[in-house]
Amino acid sequence: MGNALATDLYQLTMMQAFWKSGYNPYATFDYFVRSIPLGSYLVVAGLEYVIDYIKRLRFEKSDIEFLAKQGFDEEFLDYLKDFRFTGNVYAMQEGSIAFQKEPIIIVSAPIIEAQLVETYLLNKMNFSTLIATKAARVVYASRNKPVVEFGMRRAHGEGYLEATRAAYIGGCQSTSNVMAGKKFGIPIAGTMAHSFVMSFDSEIDAFRTYAKVYPNKSTFLIDTYNTIDGAENAIKVAKELERHGGRLIAVRIDSGDLLVLSREVRKMLDDAGLDYVKIMASGDLNEWRINDLLEKNAPIDMFGVGTELVTAQPKPALGGIYKLVEISTSNGNVPKMKITNDIAKATLPGRKSVWRIIKDGLFEKDIIALANEKISGVQLLEKVIENGNVLAKKESLNAIRERVQANMRMLPDIYKELDNAPLYPVELSKGLEELSSKIIANRRERTI
Repeated sequence: MGNALATDLYQLTMMQAFWKSGYNPYATFDYFVRSIPLGSYLVVAGLEYVIDYIKRLRFEKSDIEFLAKQGFDEEFLDYLKDFRFTGNVYAMQEGSIAFQKEPIIIVSAPIIEAQLVETYLLNKMNFSTLIATKAARVVYASRNKPVVEFGMRRAHGEGYLEATRAAYIGGCQSTSNVMAGKKFGIPIAGTMAHSFVMSFDSEIDAFRTYAKVYPNKSTFLIDTYNTIDGAENAIKVAKELERHGGRLIAVRIDSGDLLVLSREVRKMLDDAGLDYVKIMASGDLNEWRINDLLEKNAPIDMFGVGTELVTAQPKPALGGIYKLVEISTSNGNVPKMKITNDIAKATLPGRKSVWRIIKDGLFEKDIIALANEKISGVQLLEKVIENGNVLAKKESLNAIRERVQANMRMLPDIYKELDNAPLYPVELSKGLEELSSKIIANRRERTI
């Protein structure tokens, strides 16, 4: 099944208007985020989906037939039969750290082509970047203790695969999502459900049955009835496992006062000589709850995080946008800038580059410059598609995940704060400032 119709209707109506008028100039669009909903940084994710989409972008026969029924012009539909993307795309690598107003992706192509890719690009980049960023925050709060993504049952429909991929990129160690394990090679992990425990006459019978099947891979869910009683039963079965050469991996607490219960359970395990048995916590966890638990020295070894991770609560959407910044005509390149009474919604004109200044191994500041300006620093945008041909090589998720971890180590801790983190310094180059001021001044003169 083709993917060309994975777009908004107005992209197609604009395309037809461009085509019928014979107006199809080369255009440049920026994808960026004006303001970051939580914290001060973004973890870039989703680029692989965008590249694959552009590579496969075709209108199939059934697409053409459907558009014909919607009243599209027959000659325009003939043009779509051979449609291909022929432009260039520059992008930050997946796993990069990005900040407010920086171009994360730049698309330059005939405007008919550049316009079509907008909706799909926004869909993939906004969602994946949001979840990867949320995951990075959760992992940071966990002090790098293992975090397992448990969110498939609460994810938004088919987005469960993208959510798991992004969560792994952001730093989660594994997932309960078996399909993601198969598709992406992400390590899978799981324990047991309350229903398994409840299906037996007694809790200890449930634990013994599970341990018999998984003598070295068992994690017991101990809060089905009473967490302390559950811990006692887990200890009994763990000692039975020891006598037969097995070992209990962990116990999981999914409800109640996790601080108090984890302390009590840890003491019970240690007193029984089971100091090797880990404690896993789950149940509506997020970065703030995890941070609070660990600040109070809760003896929790790992966390299972589901709903709030894959839905990015309390900010379930990333407002990334895709804006026209330049048109190329026979008279040269014409920078474009959205000017509005709402200053926050003004855009930056022209083709651009993003440079990062690194000092003593840490990010110091970023500079957004015009494409022809040379700045002393690291250039963050690289060409991933040239004349419609993919240049970027597909990376493993582990390589992307490791890039996130390396970048997070270089991001000063002050910008990782869960609340009230300051804005990371993003400056405009002299050339970009002058161009923006000139366009604004010219617009004001025309309106006087």
